[in-house]
Amino acid sequence: MTAPSVSEQTPPQQSQPEARTKSRWNPRNPWRHPWFLEGFTWLYLIWSLVPIAIAVLFSFNKGKSQSVWQGFSWRWYFKDPVNSVLHNPQLHAAVIQTVRLSVLTTVIAVPLGVAFALGINRWRGPIPSTFNFLMILSFVIPELIFGVAMFFVFTELFTSVHLGTTAEVLALVTWNVSWPAIIVQARLVGLGRHYEEAAADLGANRLTAMRRVMLPLLAPAIFASAVLVFSGVIDDFVIVDLLSSNSGNTPMSVIIYSTQHGGNGGPALNALGTIMLVMSFIIAIIGYIGYRFMTRGERGSRIDALTTIAGGEG
Repeated sequence: MTAPSVSEQTPPQQSQPEARTKSRWNPRNPWRHPWFLEGFTWLYLIWSLVPIAIAVLFSFNKGKSQSVWQGFSWRWYFKDPVNSVLHNPQLHAAVIQTVRLSVLTTVIAVPLGVAFALGINRWRGPIPSTFNFLMILSFVIPELIFGVAMFFVFTELFTSVHLGTTAEVLALVTWNVSWPAIIVQARLVGLGRHYEEAAADLGANRLTAMRRVMLPLLAPAIFASAVLVFSGVIDDFVIVDLLSSNSGNTPMSVIIYSTQHGGNGGPALNALGTIMLVMSFIIAIIGYIGYRFMTRGERGSRIDALTTIAGGEG
């Protein structure tokens, strides 16, 4: 008997493109292309981003309509002598107040948070564990409850602190100090005590070791927490709404809500919202670039940087 040929022994194999196509469209293949998840992701992005894009587009509308495009113009930003963001006293003051609150809150809350993180990390016992738990309360307590509580604090207890910029800054610092405390403490846990002990072995005292060794190592976490605090204050609404006293200390978020809710909205509010959006994007980009630059000698990816800037571990 003659042996069967090789072609008779092995079944004919499919070409690689045909096999790839069949595995892709086979509903039983767990590794097929996730068309449903990809489509759902695109639908979510369209649903969430298209209204924002339309609002930004009509901030450049030449006319007052928010539904009919009448041509491109910078009228509602600075060209209109009465209703533009630059010339309207209320809108202009809202931009300045937002920047003022963001800067003051960041300058005060970040050093306090770093100090809290260092103290809790160095302190052992039940008391620091309690303080560590209190740092997480701002992520648990609803902001509305906290804002109402701070309103009663400044109107019933500390009446010398009147409603306005000072009360807003104190409340925002209290609310946002948890960000730098938690992020810097997470960085301290990751670093351990080795660098500080090595500096002490080389003759550095505690202050020198903190200034020359620990602070440079903590710089990425400090910077990330500063970005989070600054961007969080920009779009904060509940606290500043409850503690503002007049139009001079009312930020952009409250102006946009109150004016639009009262039925007096227009393209100028779209322009104000666009400025608010651009400020948040600029801070996020600065935070991303700064974090990548500060951690360029460490292992990590772009996803790690975005996670940290968005509130992950420093």
